[in-house]
Amino acid sequence: MPATLTGIIASVLLLLNTLFWSCLLFPLTFLKVIIPIAPVRRVLTALLAAVANAWISCNSGWMILTQKMNWTIERPENLDKNGWYFVLSNHQSWVDILVLQHSLNGRIPLLKFFLKQELIKVPIMGAAWWALDFPFMKRFSKAYLEKHPEMKGKDIDTTRAACEKFKDMPTSVMNFLEGTRFTQTKHDEQNSPFNYLLKPKAGGMAFAMSAMGDQFRSILDVTIHYPDGIPTFWDFMQGKMPRCTVSIEEKIIPEELRGGDYENDMEYRATFQAWVQKLWEDKDAKLTQLGA
Repeated sequence: MPATLTGIIASVLLLLNTLFWSCLLFPLTFLKVIIPIAPVRRVLTALLAAVANAWISCNSGWMILTQKMNWTIERPENLDKNGWYFVLSNHQSWVDILVLQHSLNGRIPLLKFFLKQELIKVPIMGAAWWALDFPFMKRFSKAYLEKHPEMKGKDIDTTRAACEKFKDMPTSVMNFLEGTRFTQTKHDEQNSPFNYLLKPKAGGMAFAMSAMGDQFRSILDVTIHYPDGIPTFWDFMQGKMPRCTVSIEEKIIPEELRGGDYENDMEYRATFQAWVQKLWEDKDAKLTQLGA
């Protein structure tokens, strides 16, 4: 089948799947907004998560139907759908999100991504992410913060508020530590010390650990590798991504990383950054081994 036709069929299936489950998602969202009773809201939140998981399962279905792809997924056998996880991954393409969902759906609680504020404007999906309590973060440039110092730390406030919501039910908090998708241009501009990664940003993870460190069962360290080159989303929809390797390692959270004060405790900040740096060195070595 021609690649363009494959892409059109896959896109239509994705759209129909999204529209179908949105018809269930938005009425539940409306009820969650108008009903102030906490126990009822917790039930509605669980139902919303179930709808989202069903949407992901159906996405995996049309992916299998339309994509002739060889998946290589390594993951722990003892993952818990009722546990709390902090999930981190390298970030190369919008396809990463579908890859993560396909690899982990049904094995851990619904992934909650930290999203850029601009993504709330995405038709249908922006409202769906909001309904599911995905945290939207607004990042400010250094130049902007110099002119508006009162805005410093607002993104961290968002992290804290989101994590408070996550305490009510099992959740997988997902964070791309690089903060943006990898490109060679960004890599060169950063003068990144890694071969296949941008510099990690430890702040978001540190504040999630501060808010929920005692609840997280462990860290799931995900490394995504595209052996045939990083695909665009349209490449993926057309079936031009023949192989994907996903390595998921469960790691114990060091006690010294739980519950610290990243903003004000310089020793804790240095410890946390050193741990993340080592984590990223190991991930870069794994990508080198995989032949990135």
